[in-house]
Amino acid sequence: MIRTRLGVVREVIVSRPGITECLVEVEGESRRAVNYDGLTGSLRPGDRVILNTTAVYKKLGTGGAHFVMANLSNPEKELSEEGHIMKLRYSPCQVKVLAVEEPDSLYAEIMQQTDSLAGTPVIVGTLHSMIAPVAAVIKKLGGDRLKVAYLMTDGAALPMALSRVVFELKEKGLIHQTVTCGHAFGGDLEAINIYTGLLACKAVAGVDVIIAAMGPGIVGSGSCYGFTGVEQGEIINAVNILGGKPVAIPRISFADARARHQGISHHTRTALGKIALTKATVTLPKLEPAKMELLLQQAEQSGISQKHDIAIIDAQPTLEALQEYNLQVTTMGRTVEQDREFFLAAGAAGVYVTDILIS
Repeated sequence: MIRTRLGVVREVIVSRPGITECLVEVEGESRRAVNYDGLTGSLRPGDRVILNTTAVYKKLGTGGAHFVMANLSNPEKELSEEGHIMKLRYSPCQVKVLAVEEPDSLYAEIMQQTDSLAGTPVIVGTLHSMIAPVAAVIKKLGGDRLKVAYLMTDGAALPMALSRVVFELKEKGLIHQTVTCGHAFGGDLEAINIYTGLLACKAVAGVDVIIAAMGPGIVGSGSCYGFTGVEQGEIINAVNILGGKPVAIPRISFADARARHQGISHHTRTALGKIALTKATVTLPKLEPAKMELLLQQAEQSGISQKHDIAIIDAQPTLEALQEYNLQVTTMGRTVEQDREFFLAAGAAGVYVTDILIS
């Protein structure tokens, strides 16, 4: 289940809040490794570390770096006293957080008094790469009138610190607050589940728009239900239960060589056509006629158009927003130029929500 090796830190490459990327010497080679400072403390060149080498050994894209499990040169670490909620429970890496809804929280009372999103739009994505185009186009079109929160689920990477994109979006003022729910951790606010995570965005962060999506590294198997993106349908249900307005981002691509991801991905057709039991607005980017025809045909055949409202949106401002804020984003290793429709599909949701909020 796990492969571990002893390594030595040779160079610190970059540090962001909560994370240090470094080069380690392991098995006679120099390899990239990730250290979560909140879990294993700080690193310095020369430190002897125990590494989880499983993903690199298996040549996997998901988690495709070594991860520091322990720093033998700095083995002890203290924790703050407040908070009693454990994430990564019953694992050697279990972490203690102060959850927004627990009694010790400054926000416990407001969370107890909040049971509705009161119509707040929640843009629900699947891939982590969707959040940048959404946040960018909302900022471009809405300016300072709209505050945005990012709610990160535990469908992929669990530490928010791993995301360079979130760090950049916050630095540039495109995201105002972050919340991590389930076993995901490291947001500005911690929540126990998707419901309290959504309510924390509304009642505590006080934002106008919520973007809900997993962190980096979706897991898939090629089977109908065997991928973590099925959570999109479940999040839509949660938003409706809480009285919000769900807006679903379809995963669209004409650059992916895999047939199941051509046009509207099978991920979206499953999550929206089968898993979601309640209605959302599904935004499609306005594309050239042949591609548009395929999208509408797939939406009809999968049951999406019968179950949800379809909105066709001119999403061109998305590409302009990505350039304006100098966001060099990729999806599955492909740039905006290589997979234009993917980013337009994500941005379409942002254009739609901005329009209904400020028009």
